[in-house]
Amino acid sequence: MQVPPLDPEIQRHIKAPNTWQRIFFMAVFAFILGFVRMLLWAVVLFQVASKLLTGQDNPHARQLGATLAVYVYQILLFLTFNTEQMPFPFAELEGMGRLPSGKQRAPR
Repeated sequence: MQVPPLDPEIQRHIKAPNTWQRIFFMAVFAFILGFVRMLLWAVVLFQVASKLLTGQDNPHARQLGATLAVYVYQILLFLTFNTEQMPFPFAELEGMGRLPSGKQRAPR
């Protein structure tokens, strides 16, 4: 059984260097995403422990959590083709320590 030849347009897309470059960076950011998710869980557990032991969450850990959440959001936008802008370190990490809405939770 002979396989029919690919459409020339499909062949052009398959051979395009920018396609393979995008796929490579998607794999890199998927790996980074797994690592960042582990860091977020560490922040969550630290915040729970802080709240249980001191009665308050840690503002520095809250800021770190917000920054990591924004980073995860930027990675997911890139992985789902919602943006061509590659996340940090190829672009500025927007919203450092702020929630995506730009609204900080009031300190207690």
